[in-house]
Amino acid sequence: MGDTLEFNNIHTEVKGSWNDGRLRFSKQSVVYKSHKTGKVDSIPAPELSAAQWRRVCVGHGIKLATSTGHVYRYDGFRDTDFEKISAFFKANYKVELAEKDMCVKGWNWGTAKFTGSLLSFDVNDSPVFEIPLASVSQCATGKNEVTVEFHQNDDAEVSLMEVRFYVPPNTGDDGSAPVEAFAQNVLSKADVIQATGDAVCIFKELQCLTPRGRYDIRIYPTFLHLHGKTFDYKIPYTTVLRLFLLPHKDQRQMFFVISLDPPIKQGQTRYHFLILLFSKDEELSLALNMSEDEVEKRYEGKLSKNMSGPLFEIVSRVMKALVNRKITVPGNFQGHSGSQCITCAYKASSGLLYPLERGFIYVHKPPVHLRFEEISCVNFARGTTTTRSFDFEIETKQNNQYTFSNIEREEYGKLFDFVNAKKLNIKNRGIKEGMKGADGYSDSDEDQHDAYLERMKEEGKIREEGDGSDESEGDSDESFNPGEEDDDVPEEYDSNASVSDSEADDADSEDEGKKKKPEKKPKKVVKEKKERKPRKEVYQYLMNDSMHDESRNRHDFINPLLLSLRPTEEAVRSAQCLSCVSQEWDRKAEEAKKQYEKAMKEYRESGGGAAASVLYCNPCFFSVGQNKSGRHVTCSNDIFW
Repeated sequence: MGDTLEFNNIHTEVKGSWNDGRLRFSKQSVVYKSHKTGKVDSIPAPELSAAQWRRVCVGHGIKLATSTGHVYRYDGFRDTDFEKISAFFKANYKVELAEKDMCVKGWNWGTAKFTGSLLSFDVNDSPVFEIPLASVSQCATGKNEVTVEFHQNDDAEVSLMEVRFYVPPNTGDDGSAPVEAFAQNVLSKADVIQATGDAVCIFKELQCLTPRGRYDIRIYPTFLHLHGKTFDYKIPYTTVLRLFLLPHKDQRQMFFVISLDPPIKQGQTRYHFLILLFSKDEELSLALNMSEDEVEKRYEGKLSKNMSGPLFEIVSRVMKALVNRKITVPGNFQGHSGSQCITCAYKASSGLLYPLERGFIYVHKPPVHLRFEEISCVNFARGTTTTRSFDFEIETKQNNQYTFSNIEREEYGKLFDFVNAKKLNIKNRGIKEGMKGADGYSDSDEDQHDAYLERMKEEGKIREEGDGSDESEGDSDESFNPGEEDDDVPEEYDSNASVSDSEADDADSEDEGKKKKPEKKPKKVVKEKKERKPRKEVYQYLMNDSMHDESRNRHDFINPLLLSLRPTEEAVRSAQCLSCVSQEWDRKAEEAKKQYEKAMKEYRESGGGAAASVLYCNPCFFSVGQNKSGRHVTCSNDIFW
C-alpha cells in the first residue's frame, strides 16, 4: 500500500449545493481541494478521532470527526473503496472505519443529538438526517417549537428555507425549558452574525469600487462590517477565500481585493469580490481596541497595539492577521512599460489584467479571477477593429470563455513568454510563433491563412466562368462613341444576342418604298468583335421546358422541388441551375435557333411580311407582329410556332 490515497470527483455539501473536488489521504493529513473555488480543507492526522462509512444518495460517503469538534462529510465513493480506505486508516491514523446505516423508515419522531457543529436527528440510534449548524442563519422559538432558518446558496437549484422542530414541554433537570435549551445549542454553533462588544479597529471613509461607494469598515474578531450611507454588509471571515494586493498601473494607487464565497448580496446583485482603492501617499496611525498582552496572545506577533504607515499596508496587515490568509501579490511579470499589469477591456469596460504566479485576475468591472489549474487553453487573436492591438482569450475546463480585448501589440511578446513559461496550452501556438517579429507582433494580414476567404474566392471564380461572359465580352471588345450609331444594332431592344443574315435581308426589303433615311456613319471598331455565347437562348429554352403546360409534368418528374414553387420562384430556381446544364441545353438552343431561322425565311419568301401577320411564342403564346414603323416586334423568348 502506498503512502497516499487519492480520489477524484468527490462531492461535499456547501450550504445546500454540491461541490466536486479531489480528496487525498496521506500519513500526515486529509486534504480536500474544491474544483470550483480552489479552497483547501486540511485535517491533521493527529486530530482525526472518528470515521464512518455509510451509503448515501451518491454512492457511498465518509463522515470524519475531529477532536476540535469539526465534522467533515465527503460523498462519491464506490463500494469497492471501503476495504483499501479501512486498511489505510488502521495503518496510518489508528482509527477504525465503522459502517453506519441510515434510517429510511420515514418517521418524523426521534431524538435530536448535538455533536460538535452537527445536529443529527436519530430514530433508534440510526440517523435520519443531519444539519450542519454552520448553515443556520437564524433560530427562533415559539411555545413548543423551534424554527431553524438556513443560508441560501445561489448555486443550488432547490434550497431548504427552514425546518421546524416540535419539542415536548418537559422541564429539564436544571429547571430550564427544553425549547430554550434546544435553541441555545443551535445558536452556539450557528453562523449567526451578532455585533456584540466593541470592534477591534475602525477604518473611516474607505473608497470601495465594488460595491461602489465610501464605507466605514469595522473590524470584529469573527466578521467584517461595512457601513455605508445606503447599505450595510456583514462578512464572516469564513467566507473569505483569498486576499490580493495589486499595484495600479500609474504607480500611485493600490488595489486591495477580497475574494468571497458565498458573495455578498444587494438585491439581485451578487458581489464575489470586495475591491478597495488606496492612494500610496495616504498615511494612518492606528491603535487597536485591545491591550498589548491580549494582542500578543491572540495574534502571536502579527499585530501590535499601535501601528502607523501607509493606509493600504495597515489594512492589509490587519486583514491578513484576522482572516488568517496569505496575501497574493503580482509575481515577476513585467509588461512593455515596466508595470506588472496589462491594460485591456473585458466586455464593455476597460480595466487591468494581472498575470499572477498561479492565475490571472482582472479588475475591476466585473472582477474576474482565473486559476491556472482551471484553464483549458488560451488563444491569441487579432483585434477586431485595428491591427495595433490583439485579443487574449481564455477558455476554462467548464467551457467558459473570457476575452480580454484591445491589448497593445507591444505587450504580445511579454504575455506570450509568460504563458509559455507557465506551460499553459496555447491553441494557436504555431501560427503565433510565426507571426512574432522583432516587436512581438506582425501587422500583415497575409501571413495567416483565411479558409473562408479562399473558399469565397473559388466560388467567385466559378461564378464568373459560368455567368459573367455575356456582359464582359460585349463591353470590353468594342469602343463606344456617344455620337455614332451602329447599323448592325437594332433600334429597339432585342433579347437575341446576335442578328441573323435572313433578318437583315428582310429588314432591307421592309424599308423599300419608304422614305430613305440618311446614311449612318460606320462605327469604328477597335477590336474584332467576338462571337457572343448564346447564354440567353439557353436560359429561355430551359424556361420553355420548365414553364410550358405540356412539359410541366415531365419537368416536375425531373425536379420534384419545383412542385411547391411559384412561377417567380421557379424562374429564380431555373436561373440558378443554368450553370449546370451547359452542353445539352446549348445544343438544344442551337437546334431551335436553326429551326426558327429556317421557318422565318420560308415565311418571308411566301410574302408573310406584307401583312400584319400574327405569330405566337412557343413558351408563353404571346402574339407578335409588326409595329407602325414596320419594325418587327418579338417576344423576349424568340421561339415561334
